[in-house]
Amino acid sequence: MNDLQSLAALSDRFPRNFRWGVASSAFQIEGAAAADGKGASIWDEFCRIPGVIADGSDGQIACDHYHRLDADLDLIAGLGVKAYRFSISWPRIQPTGSGPALQSGIDFYNRLVDGLLTRGIEPYATLYHWDLPAELQRKHQGWADRSTAYRFAEYAALLAQALGDRVRSFATHNEPWVTATLGHELGHFAPGVKNRAVAMQVSHHCLLSHGLAVQAMRSVRQNLNIGIVLNLSPVYAASASPADELLAAREDGLLVRWYLDALLRGTYPSDILQYLGPDAPQVQAADERLICQPLDFLGVNYYSPIRSIATRPFSPSREGVPVTDMGWEVASASFTDLLLRLDRDYDLPPLYITENGAAYRDTIIEGVVKDEERRAYIESHVSAVADAIDQGVDVRGYFLWSLLDNFEWASGYTKRFGIYYVDYATQARILKHSGFWFKNLAAAFHRERISA
Repeated sequence: MNDLQSLAALSDRFPRNFRWGVASSAFQIEGAAAADGKGASIWDEFCRIPGVIADGSDGQIACDHYHRLDADLDLIAGLGVKAYRFSISWPRIQPTGSGPALQSGIDFYNRLVDGLLTRGIEPYATLYHWDLPAELQRKHQGWADRSTAYRFAEYAALLAQALGDRVRSFATHNEPWVTATLGHELGHFAPGVKNRAVAMQVSHHCLLSHGLAVQAMRSVRQNLNIGIVLNLSPVYAASASPADELLAAREDGLLVRWYLDALLRGTYPSDILQYLGPDAPQVQAADERLICQPLDFLGVNYYSPIRSIATRPFSPSREGVPVTDMGWEVASASFTDLLLRLDRDYDLPPLYITENGAAYRDTIIEGVVKDEERRAYIESHVSAVADAIDQGVDVRGYFLWSLLDNFEWASGYTKRFGIYYVDYATQARILKHSGFWFKNLAAAFHRERISA
């Protein structure tokens, strides 16, 4: 079977209404950090702390997407995909996290949405991808304070009103585990807090804000598709030892069951509450009912499995197996395992793969980026999704992470996930070989001409 036949065969494994898309987030690509009245975010402030970003960089310019919007939308259209997942910068809409919407911010996202629709691309918006308005952190302790959940619901209602006539799909949060654990327990991400009790309270307030936002948005517009995006991984005990098995159960409980049980069952897992003890969050009456709003979809972000070793928790990789430039294990079969487990254990809404991709060290040779490792990663993981669909899992779409190389959080600009290479000095974009492959997959699926 040649390459074109292989692409056609792979694309034929997906239902005809399947959505192929690419993804990005506001802070990672937009730049224009203080343009047109935009407020500061906790990531703007976090980047100013010496030593927290690998290369000492920040998101002040990033990919300058704010000023290159139309050209970047043309790049998406050039891929032949029919969907784009993006996030909205809260401080671009409400500079201090409350009050009326800033018109310049609404105008930017109006141009983004209208530009997508004009190009035949469906917009999928995420309301929160970690860039909390800094004012809420300074004055109200951010997500550690319950009031932020109510501010978030007000923000969500503003966007439902402003964009909901054209955007049908909204995700409330991207990866609340990251907000809570990386941002407030480990301190690797903004705002850099290191306190487990605070982290668990943050996790609860994020979930509460999700429920409040769903209610607020549906009160404004009844025809929206609303969901949430979680980072999920299968957790395997590294050995059959009781210590490893126990650790795996706890890590699965904190990463997977903590969020899905609350969202889909209206309760936190009892074994994890017992394990947390005094670090468990304070939960008010009716909170769990508020969190457990009916979901129109669940977004799944997957990159690699977790191997639990009692002396080295949350180990991302094993010796002797391929890893990405992030040090994350490449294990596409684990992706299928995850999707089957979710389908087995929960009464799920439709699933979307909202992020999947890989960072590698790309090199430009004579104007070309031959990123075979990334291409192979994407192909194997797309095949893994098809395997899950074959076994009855209702997956409706796949969004490749990411459209562009960008600001990769604490890694700065040292890690590249994009299918477009970005020369940060010139802001030139170069489609990598993985991008050509993904373009051809979309073309095969849509029965269009496949390019060489």
